[in-house]
Amino acid sequence: MNALRQALQEWYKAQQRDLPWRHTQDPYFIWLSEIILQQTRVDQGLPYYLKFTKAFPTVQDLANAEQQEVLNLWQGLGYYSRGRNLHATAQQITLEHNGAFPKTYQDLLKLKGVGPYTAAAIASFAYNLPHAVVDGNVFRVLSRYFGVDLAINSPEGKRQFEALAGELLDQHSPAQHNQAIMEFGALQCKPVSPNCSVCPVQETCMALLSNKVSQLPIKIKTVKVRKRFFVYHILTNGQNELAFSKRGPKDIWEGLYEFPLTEFATLDDMLDYLGGKQIIGERFQHVLTHQKIEAYFIKTTPKENFNSNYLMLDLKALTDHPIPRLIDKFLIAHSGELF
Repeated sequence: MNALRQALQEWYKAQQRDLPWRHTQDPYFIWLSEIILQQTRVDQGLPYYLKFTKAFPTVQDLANAEQQEVLNLWQGLGYYSRGRNLHATAQQITLEHNGAFPKTYQDLLKLKGVGPYTAAAIASFAYNLPHAVVDGNVFRVLSRYFGVDLAINSPEGKRQFEALAGELLDQHSPAQHNQAIMEFGALQCKPVSPNCSVCPVQETCMALLSNKVSQLPIKIKTVKVRKRFFVYHILTNGQNELAFSKRGPKDIWEGLYEFPLTEFATLDDMLDYLGGKQIIGERFQHVLTHQKIEAYFIKTTPKENFNSNYLMLDLKALTDHPIPRLIDKFLIAHSGELF
């Protein structure tokens, strides 16, 4: 434990990336970075972090914003429930805590959208409290170094990895330790093809010694992917404006704007409907964590009084209306064919 702990911190001092949230102990900026980086690579999330901190320099500024404004800035990150939760949590902190973040791990856990990992990250990075972070990078480092073959998403596996992370934690420098082990997993002990020949702990890594680096960590596959079949209708009003509708609650892309949509139960039903229709472009495929969407876009003759049912926007106005990445990809490829 001591050898690994020391090796991680020495490696981190030499190899760490210069990232803006590492230059602050403000819990707001730390929380913001952690929410943005969930399910998102650092190089993708960094521009969003900079946009959010510029638009909302305090948690009160974020709380006072309109949800649509928040989702506009979030557009392209995916997992839009994170953006909605971000806004709701800012309002919770402002209303229930007078705009100040809780200062204990247990109180941080009471915030909407804050789980054990995020609470540990804020507690250690902002307040230097001794709480070990356990994210995907940490799972990987611990599993390989100690040769643990328990599934990281099993109850027993989670308990053992949390115990290992807690035992390994540097009680005197928990913030630096947590940054070090996460950075080590991101840059050195990578998921695929890690460069073990230059690893500072290669001589004591159980996975390397037993030739199991590519096999660890183990994760039980439990995701069942739902297939969905969308046909989007391109409706114009003769004034270079397109019809949009706002997605409702309890489904993907809640609160985002899209073209009028017809959804079909099966691929055959969708293809039957498309017979003879004027299709714009090709079939689009969009993969989410639990869903795979196949979509076509067709030109549709406007119905009577459709202006009263849909929001009419020109393409420039979309900067003020968040849209799903699928719609964005279509517009990038085919905006010149819509009118």
